[in-house]
Amino acid sequence: MAFENWDEVRTAYQVARIGTVSGAAEVLGVHHATVIRHIDALEQRLGAKLFQRHPRGYTPTEAGQELLKVAQTTEDQFAHLAARITGATTEVSGELVVTSLPGLTDVVLPTLARLQVDYPDLRVRYVSDSRLFRLEYGEAHVAIRAGGRPQEPDNVVQPLCTYHVGLYASAAYVDRHGLPKGEEDLKAHRFVGPVDLDSRAPYMVWLRSRVDEDAVTFRSNEAVALRDAIGAGVGLGFVSVLSAKRDPDLVEALAHRPDWDSTLWLVTHVDLHRTPRVQTFVKALREDARVQCTLD
Repeated sequence: MAFENWDEVRTAYQVARIGTVSGAAEVLGVHHATVIRHIDALEQRLGAKLFQRHPRGYTPTEAGQELLKVAQTTEDQFAHLAARITGATTEVSGELVVTSLPGLTDVVLPTLARLQVDYPDLRVRYVSDSRLFRLEYGEAHVAIRAGGRPQEPDNVVQPLCTYHVGLYASAAYVDRHGLPKGEEDLKAHRFVGPVDLDSRAPYMVWLRSRVDEDAVTFRSNEAVALRDAIGAGVGLGFVSVLSAKRDPDLVEALAHRPDWDSTLWLVTHVDLHRTPRVQTFVKALREDARVQCTLD
């Protein structure tokens, strides 16, 4: 039997890959009710149950696994076709999708803004999220990642720079609480940090080894909220050296330590790596990073 609606199959594929309706809806850019409707319609058309529903998400049944093998092959073929078509143009135009961890806006945004001035037909979608976007499925064209070198097959990985982070306080915090004289004084201070108690960011690993969890008195999953809380004097917190240089109200709380820093990587998929808009952005970002990521 021929499928009458590829959207339903593609929806099922994303639900199986991600495991939740909300996650699939975000990737597909549709309402979660649309995802549920597509799954129900596909199961009715095939006369088979494709997923086991449970409180934590959706798990493919045996029938679902068979369907998804076909869906994945077809999705891959579409992705490769789109890459070949997209790569045929020599113009820097169309949509450029860039993703990074939250908090890297100060590195990425200046380059994106400059390119849109130079190339008015370039449309930018910049998504900062802790989720690992799958370049092979077209979720993004370029990813900026931190930590160890990414190992996914079919990706082109290039070092971008070392992202320097420092421990800062606002003038208002210093007026009320002073500054630590050294690491031995950290337990007497309050801190701002992420919601994720097990954050693998090097500076948070360092902090957890020196102060109790309760010392982090303000937490947020929003990088902007953390930065604003530090500026408001809520507590000591980690800020990129690049961002701190632009704010005269911030005071370095402790001398910079290299083990707070992270290596940033530029990741592109091999099928899109040489397209004009990707190459233009990658080249521009690497040039800008030489200045932005320096400690001088």
